[in-house]
Amino acid sequence: MMPESPEVTRIPGNPIVQVIGLTRTIQTPTHRVEILRGIDLEIERGQFAAIMGPSGSGKSTLLGLLAGLDNATSGRIFLDGEDITGLSEDRMAEVRGRKIGFVFQSFQLIPTLTAEENVLLPAELAGAGPEVTKRGRELLERVGLADRLDHYPVQLSGGEQQRVALARAFITRPPILLADEPTGNLDGATGQHVLELLLELNRGEGATLILVTHDPGLAEHSDRIITLRDGLVVSDKLSRVASSIAQ
Repeated sequence: MMPESPEVTRIPGNPIVQVIGLTRTIQTPTHRVEILRGIDLEIERGQFAAIMGPSGSGKSTLLGLLAGLDNATSGRIFLDGEDITGLSEDRMAEVRGRKIGFVFQSFQLIPTLTAEENVLLPAELAGAGPEVTKRGRELLERVGLADRLDHYPVQLSGGEQQRVALARAFITRPPILLADEPTGNLDGATGQHVLELLLELNRGEGATLILVTHDPGLAEHSDRIITLRDGLVVSDKLSRVASSIAQ
């Protein structure tokens, strides 16, 4: 395990994600665009939160800020108690390696690596030993790809590629999984299967799942639906499924 950096400030409490006064503004040649306009948000450990909203509402920008892939204009972000606001890129890369798994709409597999090599890559970059190979194969088996270890992305269907991406996201046992439209490039049946795998891995691995989607049907499988519009949270409620369980 990597040592704590002196750059990191820690806060008490249970929320695994805490966002305080988050803004993101960009300057175009003619005017300023306010993408996020002061987001306050807490997501509990192990929760499945769906983020919805129309195009341009700030969903993917928020996800990118949580991942440390972009810098906020103002505000603070705490991940698992660590303040990631303003960290250097090297330090943020360490935090990502320990705390965050990614699932993208476009899969983002490396074409020259096999399915197994793609899955193992984040763990190897984090300095994992040879024992991680066993976990990689177990994850590929869990997503139904035990017979595709040596296949390259071009030899896999879109659904199979997304399942490789799921296994890769969980290889380092991250406490937080970020998914940006993970079923957007898949047909309905394949997308449903990928959702079921996400839920299985979310529960089985205990990871907090934060998922951006345009699909209300997918969002209803979450614990909580957070809706953005014009860079603001306009709704934050339990999903229908979670509400029925609570009753």
